[in-house]
Amino acid sequence: MTVNQPKVPESATVFYRDTWAEVDLDAIRENVAGIKSTLPDKIEFMAVVKANGYGHGALETAEEALKAGAGFLGTALLDEALDLRAKGITAPILVLGVTRPQDVPTAAEKDITLTAFQDEWIKEASDALAGTGAVLSLHAKLDSGMNRIGMKSKEEISRFASAVSASPSIKVTGMYTHLAAADELDRNFTLKQLKEFRRMGEELEEELGRPVACRHAANSAGTLLYAEAGLNMVRVGISMYGLAPSPAVKPLLPVKLKEAFSLHSRITHVKKLQAGESISYGRTYTASEEEWIATVPIGYADGWIRANQGGDVLVDGKRSPIVGRICMDQMLIKLEHPAAVDTLVTLIGGQGTEFISVEEIAARLETISYEIPCIISARVPRVLKKDGKTAAVHNRVL
Repeated sequence: MTVNQPKVPESATVFYRDTWAEVDLDAIRENVAGIKSTLPDKIEFMAVVKANGYGHGALETAEEALKAGAGFLGTALLDEALDLRAKGITAPILVLGVTRPQDVPTAAEKDITLTAFQDEWIKEASDALAGTGAVLSLHAKLDSGMNRIGMKSKEEISRFASAVSASPSIKVTGMYTHLAAADELDRNFTLKQLKEFRRMGEELEEELGRPVACRHAANSAGTLLYAEAGLNMVRVGISMYGLAPSPAVKPLLPVKLKEAFSLHSRITHVKKLQAGESISYGRTYTASEEEWIATVPIGYADGWIRANQGGDVLVDGKRSPIVGRICMDQMLIKLEHPAAVDTLVTLIGGQGTEFISVEEIAARLETISYEIPCIISARVPRVLKKDGKTAAVHNRVL
């Protein structure tokens, strides 16, 4: 069977290898719009674009999310937020991770909101801002049960509020927590966290002596499965890229999601093995009869790790197994029939009626879907598609 093979776009002259990822920006925009349609109008939508947009490309992902109705962006690092500002993004940005207090003036200058939860941090950040005339916006992190970062005790909240009240250059504009188990079928722990967050939020407002305008707790799972978690902002990450928070809750999602990430390569060599011949490092695969073996130029340096051995790829609309150990830059697949050099190989995505999902790869590797697009390394070019055409090509090697 011959499959219509997407050609590497003309603009792909900016990369010189036959392995690339494609990102469907239309899917991202549709996912955001679909998720947002399930929310009350009063709830703000934060699009989380940390880790280079979960491997999809932070800038274009952010732009599509904002067009679809997101009003806020989330990053993990100040560096990521500054990169978006440098590329022209003016929307509000919250850094969800910890920022060093000495770097606070840079954040304030670029109107980037930071996360904070330690009274000593507030004092050091206030000292760093002294004399600049800048005012830092921050969201206070409350630990309702994730036990990662955030305030847990009334004493911590009291000291934090006192430090904020003593600082003329720091303003708490929001508070939030993170749900540890919203992607599980058992709802008890999540409901407990939400109750705890409300209690702690009241304590913080009492200590500050004023209300805090923005409150958020819901990640993708919380957004889609817990109406009571909405508060007045939600933080959507994995699901805006078309992936369910977990296989367990996928059937319960109120909106159909479309995967935005696919991964492709091309055959560079085809050979016939005789029965008894082995291939690749460690000779872990031996032909039991005459077999056609093809070489594909992708390996563990691209994030296509050795544990993918034994999984399938798509060639001419059919599944072909990965055989032998995956090398740093190449791997081998078994073909039913000989194929021409330059034949398309799809590692993630569809050909004909067959589809290999990110979820399938995650199950193969015994991990979560979040990890898969994130670990496809920067040396794999990203071809961003919009309206069926190439919108941009990113090659971080050149």
